[in-house]
Amino acid sequence: MSYYDIDAILTDAEKVPCRFELDVLELGYLDNNPSQPLKAGTPVGLPLWLAEPLALTSRSPASSGENSKSFVALDLPPSLSNEVISALKADPRAVPLRDQSHNFYGLGTRMLDVFEERDMCAILRKTFATRAADVALHARKAGATDDMGVGTGEEFLRGLEEWERKLFRKAHEGTKGTKEWMESVKKH
Repeated sequence: MSYYDIDAILTDAEKVPCRFELDVLELGYLDNNPSQPLKAGTPVGLPLWLAEPLALTSRSPASSGENSKSFVALDLPPSLSNEVISALKADPRAVPLRDQSHNFYGLGTRMLDVFEERDMCAILRKTFATRAADVALHARKAGATDDMGVGTGEEFLRGLEEWERKLFRKAHEGTKGTKEWMESVKKH
């Protein structure tokens, strides 16, 4: 990941559900109550770049017990909810991932860094492999034209998230380059 990678920046900006584990003065505005402190157990949506360190950092690393809790408890975002994961398990092609998150795989990868969800990891891997085959097929079909298949597969392209769109572009460019190379070989 590059420091200037826009997809990584957008993934880090995704809001994830959290619950504060302690009362925090001056943060009531996060719960639309600016004059009150933010109470422990209050659910809030924080950007991933902020939520992850708050969830992984212990309040008091030297002691054990109540004070060794983290500042927030992190939950899986709605785009990785049980319903979405179940739908992906049933048929990965039927779920428009872009509707879940523009950077679905990036968010999934980042959440797997925090949560140890082996089942989710396997489902995301299977989803990517299954959908990548479809992406490659559509890119090859679109490779016959210079417009990347716009008009013929717009609905398909709309459901692709950013990693899949990059894969589509690369596969399309590869197909187009191969076609051009084959035509130049035939001429000689």
